[in-house]
Amino acid sequence: MTEQTTEQSAEHATPQNPGGDPHDSRRQVLYWRLLARLFDHEEQATLESASLAVVEDIGLPSALLDPQASVDSIVQRHPELAAELDGLMAPEPDDDGTCDRAGEVRRAALVSKVLLNVFASGTGTVTAGQLARWQSDAGWLERALGCRPGELRGARAGRGAGGGTAGPGLSPTGTGKPGTTPDLSRLIPAIGPELGAIEADLVKRMHLREVLADPKLAAQLTPSMSLIEQLLRDKNNLSGVALANAKALIRRFVDEVAEVLRTQVEKATVGALDHSVPPKRVFRNLDLERTIWKNLTNWSTEEERLYVDRLYYRHTTRRTTPQRLIVVVDQSGSMVDSMVNCTILASIFAGLPKVDVHLIAYDTRAIDLTPWVNDPFEALLRTNLGGGNDGPVAMAMARPKITGPKDTVMVWISDFYEFDRSQPLFEGIEAVHRSGVKFIPVGSVTSSGRQEVNPWFRERFKALGTPVLSGHIRKLVHELKMFLA
Repeated sequence: MTEQTTEQSAEHATPQNPGGDPHDSRRQVLYWRLLARLFDHEEQATLESASLAVVEDIGLPSALLDPQASVDSIVQRHPELAAELDGLMAPEPDDDGTCDRAGEVRRAALVSKVLLNVFASGTGTVTAGQLARWQSDAGWLERALGCRPGELRGARAGRGAGGGTAGPGLSPTGTGKPGTTPDLSRLIPAIGPELGAIEADLVKRMHLREVLADPKLAAQLTPSMSLIEQLLRDKNNLSGVALANAKALIRRFVDEVAEVLRTQVEKATVGALDHSVPPKRVFRNLDLERTIWKNLTNWSTEEERLYVDRLYYRHTTRRTTPQRLIVVVDQSGSMVDSMVNCTILASIFAGLPKVDVHLIAYDTRAIDLTPWVNDPFEALLRTNLGGGNDGPVAMAMARPKITGPKDTVMVWISDFYEFDRSQPLFEGIEAVHRSGVKFIPVGSVTSSGRQEVNPWFRERFKALGTPVLSGHIRKLVHELKMFLA
């Protein structure tokens, strides 16, 4: 950015400027400063002073321009800003085409702060405190986009920004608009994977082993998918206090994700009412409202008493479940979040009545994690993330587990890049499908919905009548619901 451009922007920022809209000029100054900060480490003094004048003039704290100030710290000092940040950048239809220009300047200042704190992640070594601060700021960006903190990065949802306390104004869904899920498909590039990539880079730049060896520093870490991936990859190189702290972080993350997934599964697995079977005549099934309504004709006005000559009971719900659920997960380097999510999901389904769940993970070798399927923490500790993949080896382990094809569902999670083993794997899958097994291919299982699948397999699955599911974990839960209900 040239000095001439900077001076022109600053000149237009003054309220006394006779040409053009002063609100537009102020907003331009703020966004020019944002771009300058993102792409040039050298501070532009003129832009800084002009932006300070704009921020103070519209009644916002000057700390918004301090790169070292976290969004959390600003909200703690100015709690009224939390409500403004919620849904700040969420897509909304423009009802009447009008625009509050003064409000847009205020919005530009807040947006600039959130974007700068998240995307200007710097270089060099990262401390545990810096990572925690970035995670908190990323949570505020997710809230500004109308999502729950952690949702776009594949972490847990429904808590305060960055794992801290939810600021004032946070709705039950973690956004300013209860019960809404924003459509972020128009964002280029997709914001979720970008945030995950930045977080992963910060984790790699941190001396994680030294941090884990210090209980005070380890306590500053907030579990996230990127951090858990690094811990799982490095777990064999840890010992003593460092290993204990790593396990504690993994356990926290597993429990938090499990809480969210368990809620989804509980909502999704309620079956249809079976009216062919009379309801059990027990007190817990008594339909009190219907009983009163049906007996209102027996009301005695003189005695002010309702005489009941018939009781009505609710029908109990019938659930039809498969005898066996086989989950096969590719644990190669590109599938780490799928491994974590599906291990947890398998443990939740294993807790349902009459569902016999088997879990297999594979790279160039296959490992049967079924003995630990009820404890995703222990199962994850036995994974070996990274390396290549050999699908036929996993299929050889999975096929003997099929005892009743009509009552079996097999979920296979992979990007299906098998190279010279593609044809043998597809032939095994085709044989399983034709035997009557409900086969569900899934590209990847992430909270952000990111998905990449080998086009060769994608076309063949489509022709087989088993198209690859979208990568969002809610899609897999819904598909399993359709089979279980």
